Amino acid sequence: MVGYKFMGKAHSHAYKDVGMFFDLEAGVAMKAICGRDEQGVQEAAEKFGWESYETDWRKLVAREDIDFIDINAPSDAHKEIALAAIANGKHVFCEKPLALNLQDAREMLAAAEAAGVKHAICFNYRFLPAVQLAKKIIDSGKLGEIHHYRATYLQDWLVDPEAPLAWRLKKEVAGSGTHGDLNAHSIDLARFLIGEFDRVVGHSRTFVKERPLPVSTSGLSGTGSSEKGEVTVDDATGFLADFKNGAMGVFIASRFASGRKNGNTFEIHGSKGTIRWDLERLNELEVYFREDEPELAGFRKILATESVHKYAANWWPAGHIIGYEHGFVHIVYEFLQHMSTGSPFAPTFLDGVRCQEVLEAVDLSIERGTWVSVEEV
Repeated sequence: MVGYKFMGKAHSHAYKDVGMFFDLEAGVAMKAICGRDEQGVQEAAEKFGWESYETDWRKLVAREDIDFIDINAPSDAHKEIALAAIANGKHVFCEKPLALNLQDAREMLAAAEAAGVKHAICFNYRFLPAVQLAKKIIDSGKLGEIHHYRATYLQDWLVDPEAPLAWRLKKEVAGSGTHGDLNAHSIDLARFLIGEFDRVVGHSRTFVKERPLPVSTSGLSGTGSSEKGEVTVDDATGFLADFKNGAMGVFIASRFASGRKNGNTFEIHGSKGTIRWDLERLNELEVYFREDEPELAGFRKILATESVHKYAANWWPAGHIIGYEHGFVHIVYEFLQHMSTGSPFAPTFLDGVRCQEVLEAVDLSIERGTWVSVEEV
């Protein structure tokens, strides 16, 4: 694994727990974790359960005792590490967004396919039981023809103008701000649930142009100095979309939504009913069906913890809810099975490319001030 902070901890937890709760065709050995700060990565290795650590990812990807590489370092490192890992015949599991830009993402996909290695991008929200249930309901036709898709991804950790200039606020490191970080998840969920995008039109804002340079950072928090630097990414981006199946979409992502800590939601309206879901209540799916008897009509809440729901039987008795971290366990399980048995798997680098196409189409539409076809980028 390359990276050992917020996402490094989430991914490490998944590797540690997956064999406890799921039957694997081949076990996973946590061989080595990598980071530039030797003290920090050594402490992470001991705390997270890794056998060893490295401070140079180039040495890591060349190790003969390693079969696949997990990349959760900042976005500017994804391409170089992935290409080197692929060149060494390693399978690759990469955090989103796949790369700093679409061209790099396409290069990563082409390299992985040419080498014949397995590849995955970490769109973990697909793998929550309630989202899997939403997919099952849509695919069954119970919602009928899809008319509307509305998505929000709202956080508030940047409302304070004194919050430090973390790497996520630098375009050269992150690629983009809220758009690439949060809208990427919303775009992937929309593609997973209802299909491909046709065209988009967007707008964005950077509300705070300068922030204190960081002294220390941890997750989404940190401390800043008296010196300031320029914010070079968006604080909020919204866009409208037309889907190839005729549905229309509305998307908004913001880090300036006071009171919203991780408000990832979707609401889908079809000719026969509606589905809505909120990550902050991730075990629940709300559904409404027009065919219900009038006196019983209304939204019903399904608690997706019964053993009939995907992945739920591997955890706790019904009603004993799961959390944010479990989506990582589920995607890791599916990718491990894919590597060992060849079982079907998505999302791959192709899904990362498709997501990046929509992200860049939105950026192009903002630049032009008009609708842009996703096929143009």
